[in-house]
Amino acid sequence: MERTENVILTNLCMLRQGSKVLVEEKVGKDYRGIIFPGGHVEEHEPIVDSVIREMKEETGLIIESPRLCGLKEWINEDGSRYVVFLFTADKFTGTLTSSSEGRVFWVEQDELLQLPWIWHMDSMMRIMADGAAAEVFLDVSNGWTPILK
Repeated sequence: MERTENVILTNLCMLRQGSKVLVEEKVGKDYRGIIFPGGHVEEHEPIVDSVIREMKEETGLIIESPRLCGLKEWINEDGSRYVVFLFTADKFTGTLTSSSEGRVFWVEQDELLQLPWIWHMDSMMRIMADGAAAEVFLDVSNGWTPILK
């Protein structure tokens, strides 16, 4: 029995500053909306290093001691697994700067879900903000319904 599978690894980070969180208004061709900054893990790159790198590239900020708090994942139509490592951080240095990925800005955490967010931000917030779950699995067979575990 084969025990390997094709996997795409990515990350997102909820950076906190007091009662505010840093968000990004993504402007990709296949998606638009508010999400936390993050991106793809490069080949052979440690997961924690990838979130530090992505945050620097997309926000200009260097985060310290990111904490892994959960996962978001689904199975693509081609059978590959897509995994998003969800991090939080509250220590950083640098100057906030938007990138070609989108505009980055601070928003009050309790106002976040009122913004035009991307795909299942509410489920991710239950993991990242309050630790209510450790994983959100999107069930493609049931209309991409999020299942919190």
